[in-house]
Amino acid sequence: MMCRVLALLLLAMLLAPAARAHEVRPGYLQVQETATDTYDITWKVPANGEYRLALHARMPQECVGQPTQGSFVGGAFVERWQARCPGGLVGKTISIDGLSATRTDVLVRVERLDGTTQTVRLDPERVSFAVVAAPDSFEVARTYFVLGVEHILTGVDHLLFVLALLFLVRSWRRLVATVTAFTVAHSITLAAATLGLVHVSQTPIEAIIALSVVFVAAEILHAARGRPGLTARAPWIVAFVFGLLHGFGFAGALREVGLPERDVPLALLTFNLGVEAGQLLFIAVVVALLAALSRMLARQSGESKGPWAAEAWLQVPVAYVIGSVAAFWTVERVVGFWP
Repeated sequence: MMCRVLALLLLAMLLAPAARAHEVRPGYLQVQETATDTYDITWKVPANGEYRLALHARMPQECVGQPTQGSFVGGAFVERWQARCPGGLVGKTISIDGLSATRTDVLVRVERLDGTTQTVRLDPERVSFAVVAAPDSFEVARTYFVLGVEHILTGVDHLLFVLALLFLVRSWRRLVATVTAFTVAHSITLAAATLGLVHVSQTPIEAIIALSVVFVAAEILHAARGRPGLTARAPWIVAFVFGLLHGFGFAGALREVGLPERDVPLALLTFNLGVEAGQLLFIAVVVALLAALSRMLARQSGESKGPWAAEAWLQVPVAYVIGSVAAFWTVERVVGFWP
């Protein structure tokens, strides 16, 4: 009994960082050049109700123009204003006041008249950056890779779907096939939606993603009761089908930031690689925990139970935890269809 309690505590610890990360969403600063030395600025600060983080975008001191008012929109406080910066922004520094005292980050996108863009990720360790004449390819790759890693590791619904699949897989070969199918599927829809080849509404997609987690949680219970469904028999098929939906979810996050016009393939590729790196990191942590718990069970019983013993032992409680959370999300997101 004590081992089971410890196992569930480990599961809660594993998911807790991701849950907290959703509460501290990234800020977003867009600086769009509309005429020579003139810029339209949009600044979105993470907010919760009527409370907003004490973050403020700081343009170079040569710039004239400040925000006069803002409003709460969804989970953010949004300010818009126009600034005139004599001599332009190249070589000048943009910073975020208050960022060093938080646990969040800020995505900055600078759009020029010639269509080129510079996308930068700022965090508590790096609160400012210099605007460059042309974005460096390495900077683009690094920014979008990190963005991909962060998105998957803070996307609790995506992680719970992957976790549920792991509890339906009982061999390394099937695990590789399942993860590969999920990867291929969400890569297809991520690229198609981001490039504008397919247009879908994000709100129903998010609700269906939550419903997909409920489905695989129910499949875990069916398998535990000796009535394995399609997911248990051929998890790669379900992983591929629902992976297509999850790809639209990834595309929604990427669409908010946008893609640099002259580095679209590079940004799209590195974002997807970041998603995969984060996903593989999560899987590695879960598998390592399950292996450790399996060894603990083997020592207590005095006999080897195999590397997946803990997985079978935790199937039912984990299925109820995953299913309950996902069912709540489904209802919440369906209700969100109406303002």
